[in-house]
Amino acid sequence: MYKKPIATVIAAILALGLGACGNTSGAPASSATGSTQSQTAQPTETESAEQPANLIGTWKQTNSNSTDTWMEAEITADTITIQWVSDNGDTKSLYWKGTYTAPDKAGDWKWTSQGDTAAMQASLLGSQDATKDFTYTETDGVSWETTAMGTTVTVKTAKQ
Repeated sequence: MYKKPIATVIAAILALGLGACGNTSGAPASSATGSTQSQTAQPTETESAEQPANLIGTWKQTNSNSTDTWMEAEITADTITIQWVSDNGDTKSLYWKGTYTAPDKAGDWKWTSQGDTAAMQASLLGSQDATKDFTYTETDGVSWETTAMGTTVTVKTAKQ
């Protein structure tokens, strides 16, 4: 009765977990700041003060190695919810639901999310962790480590 949906979910996990392990495109990002300041440029520095990143929205996995399965995070003002997505978006299963702490400064950002363990226990593919560490960088978007079937991958995302 439940064998086909469970098999589809397990296939999605394998595609996400094992497929992402082969991704070796970890080339470092280059930054060309070419800073040439002059006396006339100084008054405009206050106008270009960097703001913290706005992470609210939907973030889709960029290193899935599969076109029909991936992870997707939705961030609101105070929560982050991550779904395993398969069948080109037709099937979603809760992986993580927890707290979100918005950046308060520009640049890279890290936070530890406190999980809604009751919600995750109700999901076949829900995390069993009480907390999860998340990172935001301009290069990798919102990222986190995911372990499935003994394989750990770092999920990288881009805002949709």
